[in-house]
Amino acid sequence: MRMTKIGSIICGALMLLPFSLWAGDFAWMKDFDMRAQADLTGFRASLGTRFNVGDAQIGLVLSNVDRPADAYMVFRLGEMSRRPPHYVMERYRSGRGRGWGNLAKSLGIKPGSREFHELKAGRNLWADNHSGRGKNKDKGSQGKDRGQDDDGRSKGHGKGQGKGHGKG
Repeated sequence: MRMTKIGSIICGALMLLPFSLWAGDFAWMKDFDMRAQADLTGFRASLGTRFNVGDAQIGLVLSNVDRPADAYMVFRLGEMSRRPPHYVMERYRSGRGRGWGNLAKSLGIKPGSREFHELKAGRNLWADNHSGRGKNKDKGSQGKDRGQDDDGRSKGHGKGQGKGHGKG
């Protein structure tokens, strides 16, 4: 009899485990929404600064999502997948209710990636996570100290006086 009770308790705990794990994913969004709704003007300004988008685009996304945190996710998943916000919005609308992990996967983002796990946990929400990592690193400097002038044009390689090109 005692083993049956212990087995029932363990079985019940195992059944509830996925729900408690799921509740931890994106739990930051509720607090995020409360803060955004308390200062919507500041939130819009922060989105514009963080994702380098204009107020018109922010307004368009906000008018097509259920809550401010969803707008943040549209911009963030767009950044992670290197897709424009309108493309992410189309996927968001067509896959509504399937979860952020499925949306990320449909955009080519690996739900098991370090970057996606940080997003689920609510870490580095306002930090630009693309600086200095992977392809297109240092995209923000746009040519500074990378062999290009201020207009983004190549500075060239001189007049051939470098190593192996001397007079001989």
